[in-house]
Amino acid sequence: MKVNYGGFVDLSTKDWPGRAVCTVFFRGCPLRCSYCHNATIQIGRDEREIDEIIAMIDEARHLVSGIIFSGGEPTMQPEPLCALARVAKERGLLVGLQTNGFFPDTLNLLIKERLVDRIALDYKTRWEGYSKRWEGYAGTCEADYSRQVRRSIAICEDARMSGKLPEFEIVLTIFWGNEREILEIANHLPRGNLVLQQGVHKRFWKEWTGPGTVNGNARIHENQVSGERVPLTYEDLARIAESMKRLGRIIKIRTRNGGEVVYESDRGRWPACQR
Repeated sequence: MKVNYGGFVDLSTKDWPGRAVCTVFFRGCPLRCSYCHNATIQIGRDEREIDEIIAMIDEARHLVSGIIFSGGEPTMQPEPLCALARVAKERGLLVGLQTNGFFPDTLNLLIKERLVDRIALDYKTRWEGYSKRWEGYAGTCEADYSRQVRRSIAICEDARMSGKLPEFEIVLTIFWGNEREILEIANHLPRGNLVLQQGVHKRFWKEWTGPGTVNGNARIHENQVSGERVPLTYEDLARIAESMKRLGRIIKIRTRNGGEVVYESDRGRWPACQR
């Protein structure tokens, strides 16, 4: 069995809060989000035998308590993903997954076999540019993503409520401009853990037909595609969090400089919640 391989980190303290883990990146993703920090592995092929990946895990496992599968989009490759999750479980490692939710059937497979302990689902908005991609799955569109991600959330939430999935969180990455859509999405989300993540890699483009053009015209400057918008501040995200509060919902705010904070209306309690 082969894996379309994107990379490996033998020790990470950021991918799973409170744990030291190793991270396996899978190459390939059907979306083209404009803020993707792993854009170089959205496409392409780097086929590796699964035994090569297992050897990397074995070398790292004495220093970690878990493994994260990320990408790209790991659930695009259900067979190698499930096989590697089984290997991790056999070695006593907890298994975490970072996903965009596009492939709910893969999530269902992992949960049914009890192969995953944590799922972080990054719910995308149309504003992020995924519906304007020029590559990826033929025939897919924003309606496909919305339908699939809602199935994924339902599967994960049912598993969380029944005790089959110990940790499940939905991540909403927020930039100037997509706040209204984020609020609409949040109204339909379950009352579990919700993470408001500060977007820091948003590029200036919204529509383009290829890496050398914007709306069919040649680019004027590299910043049109690689520049960054100024991110929202913690206070901006806190105001959004306040409007999302519901009984039974825990909201976390994640920023580049401040780390992760559990949102509380009482400002005096914020520092005690920092991780």
